[in-house]
Amino acid sequence: MRASRLTGIRQMAMADVPVPTMRRDDDVLLRVVAVGVCGSDVHYYTTGRIGSQVVQYPFTVGHEMAGVVEAVGPGVRHLRPGDRVAVDPAVPCHACDQCLADRPHTCRNLVFLGCPGQIEGCLGEMLVMPEECCFRVPAEMDAGTAALVEPLSIGVYAVRRSIPLAGARIGILGMGPIGFSVLLPALAGGARAVYASEPIAARRRLALRHGATWAGDPETQDVVAEVTAREPELLDAVFECCGRQEALDQAMELLRPGGKLMLIGIPEFDRYSFSAETGRRREICLQHVRRQNGCVQAAIDMVVSGAVDPSFMITHRFPLEKAREAFDLVDAYGDGVLKAMVDVG
Repeated sequence: MRASRLTGIRQMAMADVPVPTMRRDDDVLLRVVAVGVCGSDVHYYTTGRIGSQVVQYPFTVGHEMAGVVEAVGPGVRHLRPGDRVAVDPAVPCHACDQCLADRPHTCRNLVFLGCPGQIEGCLGEMLVMPEECCFRVPAEMDAGTAALVEPLSIGVYAVRRSIPLAGARIGILGMGPIGFSVLLPALAGGARAVYASEPIAARRRLALRHGATWAGDPETQDVVAEVTAREPELLDAVFECCGRQEALDQAMELLRPGGKLMLIGIPEFDRYSFSAETGRRREICLQHVRRQNGCVQAAIDMVVSGAVDPSFMITHRFPLEKAREAFDLVDAYGDGVLKAMVDVG
């Protein structure tokens, strides 16, 4: 089969590789149809690593995907060839203390699609995943939208872990795909006001078009002053979606006493800092968000019901042969890109 593989820093090339083999009874062979380019994929492309996870070349990245079932193992019970699916990229062990505590997203033995040393990614024509990671979607759902279920489910999980959102005032710092994946379920959950911070003008315009109350540029505006002028009692929750120290500083100042800070963005540095006095006096609660923890089906249900429609996030599409162009575009934030989608099959 054909695959687009990382071959070095900022290097990617097409290769002929063996079709993956189904080894477990519950394995499903998928024909990959669409793959979303995620910021974490781009980190591997531009730096060869995320923290302790280092690429050994050649390697295939990609974990946001939609596909069609080609074959199933003898233990598969709920899928059959021809079914269209979205994929949860995380495969837990179901046996460790975390899994037994209903925390499979922090499984001690978890392996993740497109993560070095774990599972080769989906930027190729075929993929094998266990049945539990494959979620049927309606035949009429566009493959790109189905691939967006992965980031959307992270937003759904973050919203669920935050606060009761009916009537809440929230902030979202960083309006990339994850920021929008928070915005949509937050509004569906009844958030009264959403204040967005984003340096890219096209993304600010999209945020306003899709329900944000206000969207400001953190590079030219005093976000804290602007939001405080509109909400003098400050915000109930802030979702930090860009992994930047300055956003964390703003979030602490934007939260009311008893407010909750949701840390979702993946920083490129090792340590955050924050004001001890502000956090202590306001009794701010900090909550990290790790992937989607069982929210893939909930995200699909929200799309199918019409409660949310993430399809607008797809701003650019590329064939598999031009995946490197997609990565370069996302890395450069070029041409108003929000989500680049690679159409494989």
